[in-house]
Amino acid sequence: MMRLTRKRVCSVLLAAYLLFSLYAAYCLFLKPRRAAASWASQREKLGREHFILEMEEWNPWEADEQNSLQQKSASSLQLLKEKKLPQEQTDLRVQIWGKAAIGLYLWQHIFEGLLEPADVSAQWREGSLKAEKSFFSFITGPSVLPGYFSVESPNVVLVLNGREEGKISYAAQWLHYVQTLVQTRKLQHVAVVLLGNEQCRNEWIYPYLKNYGGFVELLFLIYDSPMVNEEDIFQWPLGVATYRNFPVVEPSWSMLHTPRLYLCNFLGTVYKNSSRETLMEVLRQNELNKVCWISTREEWWPQETNESLRNYQDALLQSDLTLCPLGVNTECYRIYEACSFGSVPVVEDVMTPGNCGNSSMYYNAPLQLLKTMGAPFIFIKNWRELSALLEKEQRMTLQQKIQRRKKLMEWYRYFKEQMRQKFISTLESSFLPKDKGG
Repeated sequence: MMRLTRKRVCSVLLAAYLLFSLYAAYCLFLKPRRAAASWASQREKLGREHFILEMEEWNPWEADEQNSLQQKSASSLQLLKEKKLPQEQTDLRVQIWGKAAIGLYLWQHIFEGLLEPADVSAQWREGSLKAEKSFFSFITGPSVLPGYFSVESPNVVLVLNGREEGKISYAAQWLHYVQTLVQTRKLQHVAVVLLGNEQCRNEWIYPYLKNYGGFVELLFLIYDSPMVNEEDIFQWPLGVATYRNFPVVEPSWSMLHTPRLYLCNFLGTVYKNSSRETLMEVLRQNELNKVCWISTREEWWPQETNESLRNYQDALLQSDLTLCPLGVNTECYRIYEACSFGSVPVVEDVMTPGNCGNSSMYYNAPLQLLKTMGAPFIFIKNWRELSALLEKEQRMTLQQKIQRRKKLMEWYRYFKEQMRQKFISTLESSFLPKDKGG
């Protein structure tokens, strides 16, 4: 009996051992590896998240999966953009076509917009920005040709040169192209910024203006034209010579506070039988060329060399005053370029021959826009007043000159801001539906 019991116990133990061995073998070799699969799944999930965050790292084993993720990611971004769109939505979208160098003054100096590429010789340059309730894009360059670019907005501002016959003929080609776009309903609203004729002979533009049966709703016109009415024709500043690559100048502490080596400067062309000859005579007789940076030539150069442009900018930077004698028109690039460097313009306040003069809105020509805006310039009627002016200048302290310089530079910044605001508000008032405009 005792031997039988011991035999049963051994059999039970042996059976248990065999069962345990079989179970261990099953777990080790035959049971599904859920933990390993779970970890692989988790690692795959982490890998996907890492891919989304680090898109630069390419995983060659999951190309199909990445394509799927990219599509999902793009869809998610699009949904986010669509959700944000109502908050960023603008009331007015305007495309500016710059077909004259004055367009660069509008975009880079007035709007403070950037252009890509930065290379000034590029065939195509573009930029965009949001201002007030409106979005503006700008294109310029030789490759901007009628019919060879995308019309991205029903609202267009066309920048043209109408200074002389050859330029007017080219401007008319653009206006005819725009007229076709209006007639085919690809454009709804058109404005023009026009570099006018220096003697204000701009009658050729009348047939294109809406009030004369044309399609141009707004005209921003350079020079003191009697056409200006501040309703659909507005005066616009000439600005700096962007066609000579005059840069955007950022004011600095040294520009404001450093003593300047010269009382005045004049670097330019001396035309026969002009007031510029009187200016040179006054400078020689009073030996003022010893205290002023004077460099003259007898023929006008349409372009500057790198050296001449650098000398000109140095003269502006190193002079308290910049002499601005008459050219074909009283308004000249030199006035705005002097303001850029904090050198006070001394302007010959005399009307030039031609049709320029007072308009129905202004009665203080020449330079009625600048005068109306309170330009802190020195206005003289005759260059023979210069000697007394420079004697007074020599008695001024550095602190007085710094204060005057500061006033000029602050005014010029304010002037450009006001021009930008006027331009935008005029477009919005005219182009937007009446319940949205102004």
